[in-house]
Amino acid sequence: MSALLGKKILLGISGGIAAYKCAELTRRLKDQGADVRIVMTKSAKEFITPLTMQAVSGHAIADSLLDPNAEAGMGHIELAKWADLILLAPATANLIARLRAGFADELLTTLCLASPSPIVVSPAMNMEMYLAPATQENIAVLASRGHQIWGPGNGPQACGDIGPGRMLEADDLVARCVDFFATETQVLAGVNITITAGPTVEALDPVRYISNHSSGKMGFSLAQAAQKMGAKVTLISGPVELKTPRKVQRIDISSALQMHQESLNSLNMCDIFIACAAVADYRPANIETQKMKKQQGIDDLTIKLVKNPDIIADIANTENAPFCVGFAAETEHLEEYALDKLKRKKLKLIAANDVAKSGQGFNSEKNALTVFSETERFAITLADKKQVATQLLTIIAQQYLQSK
Repeated sequence: MSALLGKKILLGISGGIAAYKCAELTRRLKDQGADVRIVMTKSAKEFITPLTMQAVSGHAIADSLLDPNAEAGMGHIELAKWADLILLAPATANLIARLRAGFADELLTTLCLASPSPIVVSPAMNMEMYLAPATQENIAVLASRGHQIWGPGNGPQACGDIGPGRMLEADDLVARCVDFFATETQVLAGVNITITAGPTVEALDPVRYISNHSSGKMGFSLAQAAQKMGAKVTLISGPVELKTPRKVQRIDISSALQMHQESLNSLNMCDIFIACAAVADYRPANIETQKMKKQQGIDDLTIKLVKNPDIIADIANTENAPFCVGFAAETEHLEEYALDKLKRKKLKLIAANDVAKSGQGFNSEKNALTVFSETERFAITLADKKQVATQLLTIIAQQYLQSK
């Protein structure tokens, strides 16, 4: 049985040459059992006709913000509430910019603002437009808000250029929709999961601190994936500028000591504990009450540091400890160091990543992991952190359920 059976997908088509792919995309989604409704921008209708899309979807096309035929004249609200998933394909540079800015002067961007449903953006444009700093910034902002970015692909373009910017093919988009809804099977229903995320901040004085480059994106992606799988999720986060995933309880902390205490507090209702945060190993022994000033004639400053508690080790060594999953961010000897940490801290699983490699890990949209148990090894290849999180949660769920 397809994961798309009975799913309601709202396909938003904007004005790019890749709009011609949407007829095939709609047909293939319907073949998998999805109910597909179409919203078209004014420019989209220059590339593919509403009549074509109406024929393949079986529904009238929505293209007007003020539709007198819609119930109470509020068609955008009806569609916003109807969708299980909003798929924007093709998502042109213009649509992406308008979505980032929060425009609400036409139907497609308005319903995106009005909908609580997850939104997928499938970029399609000339490669120079895609690589332009403005477009890259807009896409990054949408990703930080929790929108999934699918693509673009690489290859020949209608303008003759060859490079990134092609909309993904229909088969690929359908497969991703299937994977998306498959994660919503409630394999973790009734399971309480605590996840730590982001950096910790260790104060030196009222204006300075010691921290690290963690963005929190991996931990937040794990929280979102766990919630989709039915878990009740508590997210303990250091200082990050990320939106809290839907239906996730978030506890904000600053220091390692605060994260340690909140982690211990969560044990009353914790079946799985995932330590994804990049916790500072040390903190200043003394925090100055006033800003430290440079001293005339003194060029050196010595700061005494003391070790922070080892959160995951303390959790794993409690009585009736939860199923503990650690992370190992390494720059060398990945497997050796990860397996040592797994054994020494009495963990069930450890997810190791090589942060020395460019394009993955800290402050990146992508990651790659090697996951170790005492007897098994799982490889998660380089991908968007949301996709990596889904794969990792699938492994964790399998191992946890086998341990019961």
